[in-house]
Amino acid sequence: MNTKILMETAKSLVANNKGILAMDESFPTCNKRFAKLGIPQTEDFRRAYRELIVTTHGLGEFISGAILFDETIRQKIKDGTPMIKVIADAGIIPGIKVDTGAKEMAGYPGEKISEGLDGLRDRLIEYHQMGARFAKWRAVIVIGDRIPTQGCIEANAQSLARYAALCQETGLVPIVEPEVLMDGEHTMERCFEVTEEVLRTVFNQLYMQRVLLEGMILKCNMVLPGLACPIQESADDIADATVNCLLRAVPAAVPGIAFLSGGQSAELASARLNAVNVRFKSKLPWELSFSFGRAIQQPALEIWHGEDANVTEAQKALYHRAKCNQAARRGEYSAAMARK
Repeated sequence: MNTKILMETAKSLVANNKGILAMDESFPTCNKRFAKLGIPQTEDFRRAYRELIVTTHGLGEFISGAILFDETIRQKIKDGTPMIKVIADAGIIPGIKVDTGAKEMAGYPGEKISEGLDGLRDRLIEYHQMGARFAKWRAVIVIGDRIPTQGCIEANAQSLARYAALCQETGLVPIVEPEVLMDGEHTMERCFEVTEEVLRTVFNQLYMQRVLLEGMILKCNMVLPGLACPIQESADDIADATVNCLLRAVPAAVPGIAFLSGGQSAELASARLNAVNVRFKSKLPWELSFSFGRAIQQPALEIWHGEDANVTEAQKALYHRAKCNQAARRGEYSAAMARK
């Protein structure tokens, strides 16, 4: 394990007010989004869409890293250039999703456990040889009646820690993603309580598995009310709750925290990221960044619609959303900027 390279890569992923683009949708997720827009759910169209993303001119001005799916890291653009080379040539660090999905957890109705540890060491070695320099593993925590349970939280935390240790052994920076889902009627206070417990448990397991905290990135949810909660707090209130929760649970050794969008609209995710940085940017031990998928991609996907004639306009939308989120990292984002 080369700790110097791991630390340098982790710092690069959250440097210069840039963020990480999540373009690692699995087959079912990507196909579902295509189906809603009438786009054929085939490998050719998935490749064409991801080519649209990686060939967007100037994307590296705002994006530090891109998380790929196994299919994408093996694909080439039309001229035969490997997708991963296009990304690296744009100054963007290539990454790879390595969990195999959240599955129903035996004995724990309504809760999930992310799988993919079997054979992970060999897969990580292959991805590193292909050019990936970081990886991502997502755990899913559901808030509901009498859940999450401690058993579910601890099982997912241990899997995240084992994954992170294997990544660092291979030379890949692990993005550790314990996501407390927005779905439900729970209050912001309940989300705070669960998120704090999840993060404390995750970092305890990371410590137990000897993971180098300086060589990892935390990807987590903001502290939010459930989507169906009748009380939806302001961006400033969410910023305060989120940072207070993180200060209780995330060690200062971690170089950066990249918020996930988790189903928020593009504009709302940017506004809340902006509020966090306006209020706290110069006062915290870690960088507060973003690792958004839909919140950057969705406007472009809706414009593209699977049509070659729409690629240029779709790329403009993608570039604009990436630019908006860099502005939010600086604390300079506004609703007016979003409408341009």
